[in-house]
Amino acid sequence: MNAITIVIASMCILMIAYRLYGTFMAVKVLKLNDEKLTPAHELNDGKDYVPTNKWVSFGHHFAAIAAAGPLVGPILAAQFGYLPGLLWLLIGAVIGGAVHDAVVLFASMRKKGKSLSEVAKDELGPVAGFCTGLAMLFIITITMAGLSMVVLHALERNPWGTFAVGITIPIAMGVGILYKKTGNLKMTSTIGFILLMVGVFIGPSIQDTALGDFLTFDTKTLAIILPIYAFFAAALPVWLLLAPRDYLSSFMKIGVFIALIIGVFIINPVIEFPAFTSFIHGGGPVIAGPVWPFISITIACGAISGFHAFVGSGTTPKMLDKWSDIKVVGFGAMLVECLVGIMALIAATALHPGDYFAINSSPQVFQTLGMNVTNLPELSKEIGIDLEGRTGGAVTLAVGMTYIFTEISWFQHLSSYFFQFVIMFEAVFILTAIDAGTRVARYLIQDFFGEFYRPLKKVDWMPGSIFASALACFMWGYLLYSGDISSVWALFGVSNQLMASIGLIIGATVILKIADKRRYMLTCLIPMVYLFITVNYAGYWMITNVYLNPAAAGYNVLNGILSIIMLILGVIIIITATSKWLKMWNEPRIHTETHSL
Repeated sequence: MNAITIVIASMCILMIAYRLYGTFMAVKVLKLNDEKLTPAHELNDGKDYVPTNKWVSFGHHFAAIAAAGPLVGPILAAQFGYLPGLLWLLIGAVIGGAVHDAVVLFASMRKKGKSLSEVAKDELGPVAGFCTGLAMLFIITITMAGLSMVVLHALERNPWGTFAVGITIPIAMGVGILYKKTGNLKMTSTIGFILLMVGVFIGPSIQDTALGDFLTFDTKTLAIILPIYAFFAAALPVWLLLAPRDYLSSFMKIGVFIALIIGVFIINPVIEFPAFTSFIHGGGPVIAGPVWPFISITIACGAISGFHAFVGSGTTPKMLDKWSDIKVVGFGAMLVECLVGIMALIAATALHPGDYFAINSSPQVFQTLGMNVTNLPELSKEIGIDLEGRTGGAVTLAVGMTYIFTEISWFQHLSSYFFQFVIMFEAVFILTAIDAGTRVARYLIQDFFGEFYRPLKKVDWMPGSIFASALACFMWGYLLYSGDISSVWALFGVSNQLMASIGLIIGATVILKIADKRRYMLTCLIPMVYLFITVNYAGYWMITNVYLNPAAAGYNVLNGILSIIMLILGVIIIITATSKWLKMWNEPRIHTETHSL
């Protein structure tokens, strides 16, 4: 199998899905109507509710949702072969992820941009609302800590990467101020993009200077710096830092993967991995469990991800200028992210299996696999670092992309620079989800604790914003500072997909209420049923085989207890929703809302 075939086929499927299924969702199911004011116009406060250009909103939303998932998930799932990951990315994104993102965004905008917990309370009742809010607080805290852990390992003792990532902050603030004053998107985008590239390419020159020494941080220091940055991203007006930084970062993200697509067309690398490996039945060095349910748990962002529900009911619904923008921003951004995941999968499976497993398992474990490395020693020499045993997926992506481009003879001299650039690019990719996610966590805290102290409900109340932002940063910052990748990241897969199930449950409820034809709720019910079964089986497997198994390497009672709590909350929500659906189904339909384009 060659990579060009996979890329062309995937792009055709995604474009057809956007044109046909995306239009069906927008016109027939959600009935979007641009004559109605969006929450950004109705509640415009210049801080959180700000009408925003469609493509700026797309840039923010895409940058926020496309975090570690479409990069790391497909790379880890390559353990099973190239075919399981490819099929799940395409099927999951079209049938599940794009629908999930569009309906969650729509449901939140119908409720004036409220968080999903508030939407759940309005649509399903106080019990489901409370359980959803509690589950979302659990999940967003775990998610932010897990995403931050990846950034930590990408920037640890890496002054070039730290400088290139850090310089995006003042550049974004300058762009935000300039755009607010001039309203000229092309000019501010051009200036911001040029400054961003300058910051990236002067990074190597600071490595051996006093500035480079100053920017050389260990993980503990970075674990303090990241929550501090996230606090300001969550508390400052959205137009000043978060939206312009995400918008500018999306240039780099999309640009790198366009370059990879072009590289694939020029070089046409052969996929070295088989369609299926012997690890599909479990027992692999990267993922212990079998291909199902763990293919759908490992690959979240890129196929379907509950984290998207936080963004889709957090920052984005307060920014959209028109209702029809939901198709581009909600449905479209998910399909673009799917393509990112496919390119990451290609980068991983273009490596020889022995090289892949040598990177993604410890030297002791690799010796037991009976495999030999092929190109890894030469790649290590060209890049300048030892690549064996660098688990977690981030290094594999950088190595895979570098390996593809080293087929060009003159490029071999740039291998070390390109490798470091991809490592930095991954950190920027993930950091944009951390700042947006922390802002969403702030909204969740204000909604949840606002039930006990009403002023907290007001998102424009400065003391409440500061308190909620600080509390959100403290919660995931504590996990980040005191934990490690095994204790934090292990919970992410199951909790993230549980959140996606909840998003689809709420989406199905809204569609049942507003759609002309009740069967349209199947657009949410079909992926929800699959995902809910998958999540619960995966959670049960992890609890019994890992978390509460003293003989397992990942034995952790706290992780087991948290998993049990989250699964119970999910069951309560689905029972409440089913009761609500039956009641709504039996009620006569007096009227339907009109959202037609």
